[in-house]
Amino acid sequence: MKNIQQLLLSLVIASMLLASCGGAAGQAAQSDVKRERNPNVQQSGLQTLVDGNNSFALDIYQSLHSQDGNLILSPFSISLALAMTYAGARGETESQMAQTLRFPPQNDLHPAFNALDLSLENSKAGADKDQEPLRLNIANAVWAEQTFTFLQEFLDTIALNYGAGVHLSDFINNAEPTRREINNWVSDQTEKKIKDLLPENSINSDTRLVLVNAIYFKADWLDQFDANNTRDAPFTLLNGTQVNVPMMGQNMFIPYFSGNGYQAVELPYAGNTAAMDIIVPDEGRFAEIESALTMNLFSEILAGMNQTSVILRLPKFEFESSFSLADTLPNMGMPAAFDRNTADFSGMTGDKDLFISDVVHKAFVAVDEEGTEAAAATAVIMEATGALMSDVTLVIDRPFIFLIRDLQSGQILFIGRVLNPQ
Repeated sequence: MKNIQQLLLSLVIASMLLASCGGAAGQAAQSDVKRERNPNVQQSGLQTLVDGNNSFALDIYQSLHSQDGNLILSPFSISLALAMTYAGARGETESQMAQTLRFPPQNDLHPAFNALDLSLENSKAGADKDQEPLRLNIANAVWAEQTFTFLQEFLDTIALNYGAGVHLSDFINNAEPTRREINNWVSDQTEKKIKDLLPENSINSDTRLVLVNAIYFKADWLDQFDANNTRDAPFTLLNGTQVNVPMMGQNMFIPYFSGNGYQAVELPYAGNTAAMDIIVPDEGRFAEIESALTMNLFSEILAGMNQTSVILRLPKFEFESSFSLADTLPNMGMPAAFDRNTADFSGMTGDKDLFISDVVHKAFVAVDEEGTEAAAATAVIMEATGALMSDVTLVIDRPFIFLIRDLQSGQILFIGRVLNPQ
């Protein structure tokens, strides 16, 4: 549990550690293939991917919510990092990953992810002149051992569909400088919000490949809160004690739904291309509602929302999370990928010489009167096997759950909870 609390969330990294003897030396890990900027993907294929990603988002939230404290993660970042890893999975490893991650077949998955990424980055409608336009940046990169051989098909797949350019590196003799280089790249891609994603000793002389994805989101609210209305107010924790927090206030006309044991609102961002959905369980029912939050319930909430005049009170908050998924993902149904005796990533090197030793995730979120800023990163570390209604008043003065999603595709980008805004 301490490991889970020490490592954690926002962007995406898949790092693959291969033994120095796992492949034939002499062929550099490079691809000359350019990213496909206009993938031929049907809308049905894109929707299948989004539905699967969102189901996994709520699955992994359910697997992580038992830990203490606030929580923020980007399930999209985790899915994207593991999608690049999945490109090299074969046999039972491939089938378990597909079932757990809700992935379609290989030939459908990678073009669909490419189309989704491009769609997300292009869904930036203009905001009012006084507001900043929505920023959503998704970046991929690869660091590869300069002497190690990877299958060209694998390298071409991640280059074509994820635009992951290859940086040739000397992991064997200079792993630590490369670790710092990767962390600096992640920090740059996330506006310095995700720092030190790869901790010391996370890569070493056995490392052969590190696939990195970073995601950064920043958007103003469509209707911003007036900072003059922000006042300190009590927020009741799960144990019944109260803390004073800066509470924003505004009268809004927004989507609202009242369900059995909870209320929910949706706050659109400038340009109406993204939104934050907030689910507020009734007092004493947080654990019950959180445990019941599945894709079916979330879909029911979205379908039930109606434009309503809401007097909203929402606390400001800012925090980050980090954790290891080395126990979580096997327990969710993909143990083979983490077992040095059964893992099959022969689609990367031609041999069953790799297994996942850890998946590290780190994420950040900040919400204030102007809007939201969020970022995340994921690292998949692989080692060699040899080794309209009546007015409503909603005062969010108790723990709540939030999701940030793209409205055009429906893709959930971030999910989290606030148990204590301080």
